[in-house]
Amino acid sequence: MFAITGITGKVGAIAASMLLDAGRQVRAVVRNEEKGAPWRARGCEIAVVPEADDSAALARAFAGTDGVFLMNPPNYDSAPTFPDTRRRAEASAKAIADAKPGRVVLLSTVGAQATEFNLLNWARYYEPALAATGVPVALLRAAWFMENAAWDVAGARRGRIDSYLQPLDHAIQMVSVRDIGRTAADLLREDWTGVRTVELSGPRMYSAKDEAAGFAAALGHPVEAVAVPRENWESIFRAQGMQNPQGRIRMLDGFNEGWIDFERQGAEQRSGTVTFETVLGDLIAKG
Repeated sequence: MFAITGITGKVGAIAASMLLDAGRQVRAVVRNEEKGAPWRARGCEIAVVPEADDSAALARAFAGTDGVFLMNPPNYDSAPTFPDTRRRAEASAKAIADAKPGRVVLLSTVGAQATEFNLLNWARYYEPALAATGVPVALLRAAWFMENAAWDVAGARRGRIDSYLQPLDHAIQMVSVRDIGRTAADLLREDWTGVRTVELSGPRMYSAKDEAAGFAAALGHPVEAVAVPRENWESIFRAQGMQNPQGRIRMLDGFNEGWIDFERQGAEQRSGTVTFETVLGDLIAKG
């Protein structure tokens, strides 16, 4: 039995589906019964955890399992001190220590080791908290999600994508959620002791220009990538409703300047097979 958090999202759903297809039992960890209904129909047990910082509910959800896939519910506008992340990390670690599942796979992030302030610093609270539980833990540090390009579909249809990844020919590590979910399912079925770090990239690195070219191929018309001036970022993000844009700004700086990257030393390296071109084509096909 494997407990899967984030099962109503992309990565968790893929990991759960792969486990079910392999004949393994899955416990879907959801916020309410309604969200669990589709997974109950597929044969999953349902564990309701209304709040991600409820350690007692999490412990019940994780009890008696061979493994847990754990995600930090995303907050793209977290306060600089990450108060929500701290609560969730503490609750998750207590639940893991109490329930003692066979192993834990945490969906972490590229750049988790970076000391410079940025939006991805949330991992600096989760990773050590789980490592201290005494349960075997795999820290799955995934690259930039290729599916983030969904934000650019409308612009691509008009022939222009506004890019915060700069310079436009600067390639970074990217990976598809399909490869992340598959890797998470694979790790849950592996055995190890202690803490391991697994850095997951795609088949190659990609840039904003590569994204524009991929969209152009999928759409059959030219698509231009245009750099959004950095001095405009804060006003744009605040106009979008963000209260704490500096974390996002510094995250983008980190990718652009190269200090958000894989640690490599002491980490396992894995590569996915899904290409950015495939993902972009799928995004266009979905409408």
